[in-house]
Amino acid sequence: MLPRIDSIKQIRLKIGITQKKLASMTGVSTSMINQIESGRSQPSYETAKKIFENLTKLEGESSSHTAGDFCSTEIVKLRPANTLHDAIKKMHQSSISQIPVFDDSDVVGMVSEDGIVKHLADLGETELKKSKLEDTMEPVPPIVDWDTPANVLVPLIRYSKCILVSKKSKIMGIITASDTLKMME
Repeated sequence: MLPRIDSIKQIRLKIGITQKKLASMTGVSTSMINQIESGRSQPSYETAKKIFENLTKLEGESSSHTAGDFCSTEIVKLRPANTLHDAIKKMHQSSISQIPVFDDSDVVGMVSEDGIVKHLADLGETELKKSKLEDTMEPVPPIVDWDTPANVLVPLIRYSKCILVSKKSKIMGIITASDTLKMME
């Protein structure tokens, strides 16, 4: 499935190429690219596919940033024996919405606002606060290498609350949805 046609101009401008260059790479006229970007013309599937393939290739070349450039190295952590009350308190103190759960240096799960809200319906407020994270935590979030290209992170964060970043098999940072917004700047 291709991205939305109306994203072509935004991607092209982000990469910093002209309509003329994109047209040349795709094998269509500059006028056609202009019409597609302005919504006056709909490209065929094959043309749209070529446009997005070229934009993706150029985006990869222009993106020398890595996960290590965008991750936060100060990771707020909890342990499996902590309670959901501990998690809620720590989330409020740090203004965050998810916290990885570590057993010594090994990540064993994650707790998030969404997960807490889901458990609230099942357990009730009193029981919720006493529940141990080991009984209620969510699965381990994705872990990527420090040198993972930044353009890989955006699709990944859509399906996960956060991404952990490792360097030499040690968790060194965390990337949240708000960190991926920094990539757009």
